[in-house]
Amino acid sequence: MPLRRATASLVALSMILAGCGGGGGSGDDRTITLPTPTPTPTPTGSCTLAQRQAWALSVLQEWYLFPGDLNTSVSPSAHSTIDSYIDALVAPARAASKDRFFTYVTSIQQENAFLASGSSAGFGFRLGYDTAARRTIIIEAFENAPALTAGIDRGDEILAIGTDASNLRLVSDIIAAEGTSGVTNALGPSTAGVTRVLRVSGPTGTRTVQVAKADFNLLPVSTRYGTRILNDGAKQIGYINLRTFISSANQPLRDAFLSFRNAGITEFIIDVRYNGGGLVATAELIGDLLGRNRTSSDVWSRTTYRPEKASNNDTHFFQSTANSVAPVKIAFIGTGSSASASEMIMNSAIPYLGANVALIGTNTFGKPVGQVAIDRSVCDDRMRVVAFATGNATGQSDYYTGMASKMPRTCRAADDFFTPLGNANEASIRTAIDFLAGRPCNAISAVRDSAIASAEPGAFMTGRTELLQPDAPTAPQREVPGLF
Repeated sequence: MPLRRATASLVALSMILAGCGGGGGSGDDRTITLPTPTPTPTPTGSCTLAQRQAWALSVLQEWYLFPGDLNTSVSPSAHSTIDSYIDALVAPARAASKDRFFTYVTSIQQENAFLASGSSAGFGFRLGYDTAARRTIIIEAFENAPALTAGIDRGDEILAIGTDASNLRLVSDIIAAEGTSGVTNALGPSTAGVTRVLRVSGPTGTRTVQVAKADFNLLPVSTRYGTRILNDGAKQIGYINLRTFISSANQPLRDAFLSFRNAGITEFIIDVRYNGGGLVATAELIGDLLGRNRTSSDVWSRTTYRPEKASNNDTHFFQSTANSVAPVKIAFIGTGSSASASEMIMNSAIPYLGANVALIGTNTFGKPVGQVAIDRSVCDDRMRVVAFATGNATGQSDYYTGMASKMPRTCRAADDFFTPLGNANEASIRTAIDFLAGRPCNAISAVRDSAIASAEPGAFMTGRTELLQPDAPTAPQREVPGLF
């Protein structure tokens, strides 16, 4: 969906995110700065809870996609935070699985920094946990960040956490006593300079490592395994692993697809297994890069607002470029952490590839709606409010229970944490290769996991493991589930 003006002043920032207080990103989203915020904020420095609540209510009444599902009888005075007030206002929509914590307030500054360059502060790894086994696993480590520099990578398990070597606490004890929130608390705030001692066990053995959090830019496409050309016998397959839909992903994506085109590749694996969403513009770019054999009258995606905002409805047509490929078959790797823009690109491919497109892994989150982002800069408040639905060329836009029931083909596969991403022997990638080759597989259940259905913060499944998420995530943590 091309960037466009939804009011007199629309900031060029369109996103599709899952936007729960924990994984799945912040949304299919359009950032809108109203010329005169409603209600008009008081002079700089005055930013009371009552004022913020009144502003949030007015935004919902103007933009919310499901106005009939707003509980406007909620008393602001009964809520001590703006977040709990918003949750109460949209509770009827959440009960109907339409808005599973997709509407919230975040920081303008934090989110702008992340969406432009992946800017964040932390150790630079993605964490998953198994509550029953009381284990915390490194799902992914990011380049140019402290954890990977310290030798911590995918497949490592954090056994103990301390502020120094003398007060290490076993993770199993922390979870037993305090639940997973105890782990997030033990890891400390997302502030550069916060130091922790971690006892880690993995492929390189058990060791104790001291790591300090630092500011870093998360690469949306890994320089280690983000793009690969995989081989299945004599056949070449183009592999893309996209962590998040942000603007700094655009050039690596263009470069990757150009290399695929030059190699004559027509079969692809697009791995969005942990990708909660991001910028609509980046999702549209992927469509264009898959559109070499499409015309400018072919529809990639549709955006539909409530009737009063129908002037903002948009249809994105394919715009083939010199980097574009002509796919014959695509395997999308997804999990319950795959949401929004990740689901949008799957949905948009269906009308053109039919049974030659498949979901590999497990069922996805289920978020066919997107947010506009209304800014109130006096408070550094950005309200992401569900305001539009996304559909494909045939209009399909009802995948609230995930993509498994909508994809023509599905193949169930494990997320093999102990094999590097991008490796042809990793379980989900191997299953994707088998699908592309026409080999048989077992279908994914279309029933959404009960943890995903609850949509509580942190309930973003990658098989039996959930991505760890704090109760009050930072803007980057909303965009990249499990980020610490």
